[in-house]
Amino acid sequence: MSSRAALPSAPPAPDRLVRVGCPAHNCGGRCLLIAHVRDGRITRLDTDDRPDTLAAPQLRACVRGRAYLQRQYHQDRLTQPLKRIGKRGAGKFAPISWDEALDLVASEMQRVKATYGPTALFVPYGTGSYNQLNGSHAARRLMNLFGGCLGIYNSYSWGAINIATPTVYGTLQTGNQRQDWLNSKYILMWGWNPAEMRDGTNSDYFIKLARERGARVVCIDPRHTLSAASLADEWIPIRPGTDTAMMSAMAYVMITERLVDAEFIRTHCVGFDGTQMPAGCDDAESYTDYVMGTRDGTPKTPEWAEAITTVPRDTIARIAREYAITKPAVLYQGYGMQRRAYGEQVVRAGCVLAAITGNVGISGGWASGLANQAPDAPFWTLFPAGDNPAKAAIPVFLWTEAVLRGKEMTSADGIIGVDRLTTDIKLIYSVASNILINQHANVARSARILQDESKVEFIVVQDQFLTPSARYADVILPACTQFETWGVEDGWKYGDEVILMPQVVEPLGETKSDYRICAEIAERLGIGDAYTEGRDERAWVEWCLDHYRATRFPELPTLDEFERSNIGVYAKPVTRPGVAFEAFRADPEAHPLSTPSGKIEIFSQQLHAMDRPDEIPAVPKYIEEWESPFGAEAATYPLQVMGHHTLHRVHSTHDNNDWLEEAFPQRVFINPIDATTRGIADGDPVKVFNDRGAMILPCRVTERILPGVIDIPQGAWWTPDEDGIDRRGNVNVLTSERWTPLAFGTAQHTAMAQVERA
Repeated sequence: MSSRAALPSAPPAPDRLVRVGCPAHNCGGRCLLIAHVRDGRITRLDTDDRPDTLAAPQLRACVRGRAYLQRQYHQDRLTQPLKRIGKRGAGKFAPISWDEALDLVASEMQRVKATYGPTALFVPYGTGSYNQLNGSHAARRLMNLFGGCLGIYNSYSWGAINIATPTVYGTLQTGNQRQDWLNSKYILMWGWNPAEMRDGTNSDYFIKLARERGARVVCIDPRHTLSAASLADEWIPIRPGTDTAMMSAMAYVMITERLVDAEFIRTHCVGFDGTQMPAGCDDAESYTDYVMGTRDGTPKTPEWAEAITTVPRDTIARIAREYAITKPAVLYQGYGMQRRAYGEQVVRAGCVLAAITGNVGISGGWASGLANQAPDAPFWTLFPAGDNPAKAAIPVFLWTEAVLRGKEMTSADGIIGVDRLTTDIKLIYSVASNILINQHANVARSARILQDESKVEFIVVQDQFLTPSARYADVILPACTQFETWGVEDGWKYGDEVILMPQVVEPLGETKSDYRICAEIAERLGIGDAYTEGRDERAWVEWCLDHYRATRFPELPTLDEFERSNIGVYAKPVTRPGVAFEAFRADPEAHPLSTPSGKIEIFSQQLHAMDRPDEIPAVPKYIEEWESPFGAEAATYPLQVMGHHTLHRVHSTHDNNDWLEEAFPQRVFINPIDATTRGIADGDPVKVFNDRGAMILPCRVTERILPGVIDIPQGAWWTPDEDGIDRRGNVNVLTSERWTPLAFGTAQHTAMAQVERA
């Protein structure tokens, strides 16, 4: 043995730290990560370490962003193109080359367009990748340059609220900047759960600060959510789908006890009572007529609402008084309650409560509705998709209808741009989307539709994993993650931020970016130069930054400055929070709204003219849902089904992330009263079912959910066994494909089911 002492080994090279936007999956936030990179591999993810101020707070990632390494290097990542070899939906594929895959996609696009016309091609809604260069808008640019495709409008998230808010205010820009919440004295978190679903990075933080400054926070929700537990002074459980009944009863208390802001109503609103009806509608039912039961004989009292909502009458009256008297006040509407049978009504009802209490256009107040921030709206889709030469567009939720009966669809089905469609959907190019199966209503129905190759003749799925939707593809194109390409993202719904997403590591295997894949298809279609305009992904990021700088943020760093500084994000400080409708409040004549009357429309002449009062009334009304505890269906399926946004997933993204599965296991939540009557104990496997399908999964027995209600966190990957019973717990096994009457939006939260021991 040598006597020479062993030389000390050289210390390992320090990690390279890269500040990068959290991969954008439409979680409701936009956060900053710090990627630790060693030997071409990300080894750790931290979050924002910049100075933290109220004007520009840190953009701290949640557990989903922190756990992204398990997704980035997951053993099931798709790394090469695949072609279906078995029955569509069986999930059997064989590897093929990129040339073969892209040649096939291009030729099928050409064939379908030549045979049926451009509206036979379809890019479905999807937000699995959601920065400016990645995701479905890369495919929309391709389709538009190719001659167009069937367009879409609205979204799954905000179907009813997108359409209903402008019927009251003429705009979606109805929210104050969040720093202004600190000036509020009373905050109603109505069906709103920012601690789990985000709704703007730091929204939960601002609610916490408002509470520390003395605001009383009340959470109204069927579940005792993480937001109710961590942010609220009081939790009020309410029966799902009945929120408009409680809001109407609150208005009854305000009207009868003279708690409304009569002067604001007189000068800024129309349709509150018979004295201020629009011309030509003098004999129509006003809002006060409805609330007082003048025409239907049913005053909307707290006693009336208690029987519908389960909320005690005294509680309803107390909340009405607190909200009306404790000014300024915020009534923030969550989105789950508008993804229901008559989701437009709850949106308009909340807006009306804000208006009649005079909380519109003031600091510390809130107009409700969708509530994009003042003074500027989001800027999500800067990357130029271009104009669609095919002018026809459908509501996003009705794509299965356009597969089954596209040639029959007219404006009565929400078609815009043309009188009627000339073809059914024949080719689907699904990019960063799990809508085809997992996230659309009534999963079994969607599967039957897509299995029939005489309907949709060719399906392309571009993704990172073999999702339930990808199993129905004819060709799968493997996309790289956002860490493996260039991108740039914005501050989502709130916050004036631009977050750089530099390429951190090389693409895994043979994967390519969404942009690169579309560019190579474009080349085969003879439109390659038009698609790229000579730019790669980094050059398009530079183009985006230049555009932001010229139009919105003159202080924005250049791309070179971003890279040299490694700051990751530009944040415009909020020194004086914007207040929606501030100018309108001060002078409604000089600054009218974009409504027909120029005022807040408690009564909508536009809706009145539709002459569908039972489903689309001119004033907001409670309408019993088509599946509810009050219907005949409750005898067989007595439990209302919820599907909340869980910290385990972003919609369906991360469902295969074992770190998050360990922290937030998939199970059905049920109240002890309902469990006891069924002989169910905590942790038991249970069968949850209705006429549309069935699943078996573990249960969690908890008092943190209202009796008569079960909750199955949405987004779990549909995994049917040989009998068709889902073994993963996908809530859309139970949901209905029926849509809301005005917005043609999803009503997936309106569903009834039964639970029994498995």
